[in-house]
Amino acid sequence: MLDERLRLTRRVPPCTLVIFGANGDLARRKLLPALYRLAAERRLPAGFAVLGNSRTPTNDEQFRDRMQEAVAGHLEDADFDARLWEEFSRALFYLPGDLRDASLYQRLAARLEEIDRTCRTAGNILFYLSTAPSLYPEVVSRLASSGLHTGPGWRRIVVEKPFGRDLAEARKLSRLLYRAFPEEAIFRIDHYLGKETVQNILAFRFANGIFEPLWNRRYIDHVQITAAESIGMEGRGAFYQEVGALRDMIQNHLLQVMATVAMEPPAAFEPEAVRDERAKLLRSIRIPEEPEIASIAVAGQYGPARIGGEDVPGFRQEPGVDPNSPTETYAALALFVENWRWAGVPFYLRTGKRLPRRFTDIAIQFHAAPHALFGEAGIAEPMRPNLLVLRIQPEEGISLRFLAKLPGSGMKLRPVLMDFNYGASFGLRAPTAYQTLLLDAMAGDPTLYTRQDMVEACWAVVQPILEAWARRRFDFPNYAAGTWGPPEAETLLARRGHRWRSP
Repeated sequence: MLDERLRLTRRVPPCTLVIFGANGDLARRKLLPALYRLAAERRLPAGFAVLGNSRTPTNDEQFRDRMQEAVAGHLEDADFDARLWEEFSRALFYLPGDLRDASLYQRLAARLEEIDRTCRTAGNILFYLSTAPSLYPEVVSRLASSGLHTGPGWRRIVVEKPFGRDLAEARKLSRLLYRAFPEEAIFRIDHYLGKETVQNILAFRFANGIFEPLWNRRYIDHVQITAAESIGMEGRGAFYQEVGALRDMIQNHLLQVMATVAMEPPAAFEPEAVRDERAKLLRSIRIPEEPEIASIAVAGQYGPARIGGEDVPGFRQEPGVDPNSPTETYAALALFVENWRWAGVPFYLRTGKRLPRRFTDIAIQFHAAPHALFGEAGIAEPMRPNLLVLRIQPEEGISLRFLAKLPGSGMKLRPVLMDFNYGASFGLRAPTAYQTLLLDAMAGDPTLYTRQDMVEACWAVVQPILEAWARRRFDFPNYAAGTWGPPEAETLLARRGHRWRSP
């Protein structure tokens, strides 16, 4: 089964992946484990190398040892093969230096030429910005001034979120990137779009004739998109209080998921055709106006609580957080799409820290049957409309809730689930989002990457809310750690006759 899957896998060209910030959390937890898995599946090109950079003074061998420890620590024991790592790590290199130092880029150019000769990477280079966003302008400007943005092979750059702190900064970053790279060489990464279930939305809708005809306002009552986290700050309090839930999750991840759920069918399954439709949907979201923001947007911040016999700190008690911080750790929105397909259908988006459990899913609730043929007496449980749930994490799959007759005499109905699970159905471990997205960037396929017009459309939706919240003083904390958020979040749905789904 695995051999057949690999046989059908596309080939990617030789290249060197340059990771700026190679000693950081992202590189250690996500990028290197993803590259190792790709190596284990023989999906990396024969001519491939990684050149890591950070300020830490170390050499190639020490870097390899450090990355081995990181990769082994983020994989199951049985998945780590010491002999495979030995082979893979020969293509790992390291160059210490401060990204603000112009001489670093001269040394970088020389090292890349050396790697190109020894590893035969055809002069192709993929730069990956795994640094603090404040360093993006410095790195891009230095790459351009040193000439590293052009060469005998192709040059591409992967940019991690956030793409600016607001609409103005997003446009400023875009202008800077365009001075060094064309749009087709800029890969703005949103790892949610690399998740198998998010990709499967397109297959589910457009390859199954029974669902696409129902995918509109006539049959769908509302949509809920949730990204819930049970953890707190995990040592990232100082960073998080500068960002908040709205910027961290909704402006990018959840709006991109919403666009994938609600977009029109593309003319063809080609990168620009797919991205055009996602961009069109994002531009169709109604921009909230000042008077309505209080009724369509809810902010929350978790407070201390006792969970499982342990005292859990509130956000303001987390290390590095201002004890009077006004940053939201919870955000919920009610958004509307102004087009023929979705007019009047609310899309509810919510995300939060320190909620009761970790999960991300899309819940599509259909309208109730127009006539209760069996009456209330025929329903064994409270009547609930059909519900389709696309589970993104932790367990990827799809479930459909419908009514069925209870065994025995009489016509008694009860909701049941029809469930699909990726692991059980295919017997294969799904690739991680970063495996998929790194291969796509090497292959030059931007289908699952965010285009600048999409970035700006997302910021346009949340910008009025950010500005309104900046002028308002919230009575934080307004929900206890381990609960499902502030009471106002329930009111947000209740005023439209809905309620949040319990996972």
